[in-house]
Amino acid sequence: MISRPAAIAPAFIPPAFITAALCLAALAAAPAMAADCPRADTLGTARTLTVDPASFPRVGTKSFPQTLPLADKEVVLTFDDGPFPATTNKILAALAAECVKATFFLIGRNAQANPQTVRAILAAGHSIGNHTWSHPNLSRIGQARAVDEIDRGLAAIEAIPGVPKPIRFFRFPYFASTPALLTLLEQRHTAVFGADLWASDWNPMTPDQQLHLLVARLENEGKGIILLHDPKRQTAAMVPAFLLYLKQNGYRIVHVVPPGQH
Repeated sequence: MISRPAAIAPAFIPPAFITAALCLAALAAAPAMAADCPRADTLGTARTLTVDPASFPRVGTKSFPQTLPLADKEVVLTFDDGPFPATTNKILAALAAECVKATFFLIGRNAQANPQTVRAILAAGHSIGNHTWSHPNLSRIGQARAVDEIDRGLAAIEAIPGVPKPIRFFRFPYFASTPALLTLLEQRHTAVFGADLWASDWNPMTPDQQLHLLVARLENEGKGIILLHDPKRQTAAMVPAFLLYLKQNGYRIVHVVPPGQH
């Protein structure tokens, strides 16, 4: 199970700020490439960071000693458990409205069922990673079944036309790794992503509550890899306000890509 961060007193965010931000998603008619942002007033993507598994086999301080080389106020946005069209498409619209690129860790069976959403993620310039076939706790099912889960998820995602191969990013469900699986993924030249902070969006809460919680944790950490879940309705509703907060408070988006992709 993921260890839950200690409670942090939330920062105050005016209701008018949240209301204005939630309107941003409705303004995005189609995905936009961050490199070709049509408006100068967007958050944008500050830089692209190539994550070579040889140098960064495991990143994210919630699970590992090492994380990505981020400067203060630099954040990497990551989304797990999709694609789920009803909510993933709303998040894609919000990201496009601010010309922001993120990374989506896909569940294989969801990708297989929704290949059009996977293609929309890629068309918008986002990165993708493998999150297993069906999201079990790999530390509890034995090595053979765990490897099969990893391989089936990878095969389902890579079978979708247009997906860049090989996929070099992986995230463990529940962050539940084992030494043997970590060694296997390192041998396969695959970077394992943990996270530096999250919004605990697996717990029911309002978008407003989730925003306050995430902002408080980000202000405490100052930078890092952020974990969110795109199938969550509360997260889809919260993302526009969070992007507005990042823009108004001087944060910069870093887009992570594997070697050979831009």
